Amino acid sequence: MKQLLGVPAFARLWVAAFFGETAEWMLQVALPVYVFQRTGSAATTALSIVLGLLPAVLLSPVAGVVADRWNRRAVLFGVCCGLAVVALPLLAEPGVTVVYAVMAAQAALASVFEPARNALVPELVGVEEVTGANGLMSVNGSVARLAGGWAGGALLGFGGLADVVTGYLAVLVVAGALLAKPFRRVSAPAPRPAREPVVRAWLDGLRELTHNRRLARTGLALVCTSLAQGMFLVLFVVYVLEVLGGSEADAGLLRGVQAIGGLAAGFAVATVARRIAPAALLGWGSVVLGLLSAVIWNLALVTTALGVYVGLFALAGAPGVVVGAGLLSEVQSAVAPARAGRVLSTTFALVATFTTAGALLAGALVATTGPAVLLNVQAGVYVLAGALMLVRKTRGFDDGSAAPMVTVEGCRTSSPRATST
Repeated sequence: MKQLLGVPAFARLWVAAFFGETAEWMLQVALPVYVFQRTGSAATTALSIVLGLLPAVLLSPVAGVVADRWNRRAVLFGVCCGLAVVALPLLAEPGVTVVYAVMAAQAALASVFEPARNALVPELVGVEEVTGANGLMSVNGSVARLAGGWAGGALLGFGGLADVVTGYLAVLVVAGALLAKPFRRVSAPAPRPAREPVVRAWLDGLRELTHNRRLARTGLALVCTSLAQGMFLVLFVVYVLEVLGGSEADAGLLRGVQAIGGLAAGFAVATVARRIAPAALLGWGSVVLGLLSAVIWNLALVTTALGVYVGLFALAGAPGVVVGAGLLSEVQSAVAPARAGRVLSTTFALVATFTTAGALLAGALVATTGPAVLLNVQAGVYVLAGALMLVRKTRGFDDGSAAPMVTVEGCRTSSPRATST
């Protein structure tokens, strides 16, 4: 971990990412609550989920090509500026329609930010260190989830949406300031892709994702984990409120404590586990997450004591982070630098698509089957995802090849959020 943070460019990106994610969580927590307060309708939550996922699907071709063609550090800085500008209407505490428009615009900008940031990481630390670097990034995500979520809720309760947005803008300014200065480069940047139409460039990245033997099997695991996560988003609320007999506050608590396990797992991935193959992290993380999920979902037959579930959900945050780090590291290490942005963009689009599919599937079936059946199916899908990766490793499906990556200390001056139970 000290070695990674000893790389000035990566250390600055890491700190900037923390402030950026903290700002993001402030609005993610505050805006749905604000909308519910204004409308009193639970359907607004479902619409909020769609607004957060749909732009990643629709803008995947553009986002990936932007991340490959332009200076990635400059892209991140520009996105920070754009996020600040589109949030300004919220200072007037507007109606729901304006809030929805802001949420969609923010999600659209985030769809550009994620592939650019994650494509930049291997450039800064080298492909051999991406697992540890992703572990450190996941630490940011866990701490930001705790800090930003608490700040968003607290500011909304004490001062209203305008105070939340003011705090959001202040944190975002810090992130932008850290990204404003070019990273110092110590070696030649990776070659630039030839200029070609956006759709053709995106299709090239899509072919990389489907024709690369290593990534094809990873893609199947990605579909499974995304479906399981989408099912969780719907079934979790039903489970807490109906099966456990808890309250909305209990649901918030159980989601929040996952950051504790995620924080511990992030440090572990960044240190002792950073040399473990990404496929193994993804495989074993998915298996453990699936088995632990099955224990949680069926434990209500024995006890519904909230304290027991607080501990189990905190524990479940750990394999969730391992799954996310393994998936991201596997994609980063298997793709050539010139196509990293568009492949990562497509990866995030697939995650969004199948997460939405899982949520819609669970919503359509839960009234017929009841939550117990679907919750166990959700746990089984995670185990299936892990088996796909571990069988690949055992039987030699992976040809062991990785695309060459260029190790640089800074970004080019000329140019994969954690899984939950």
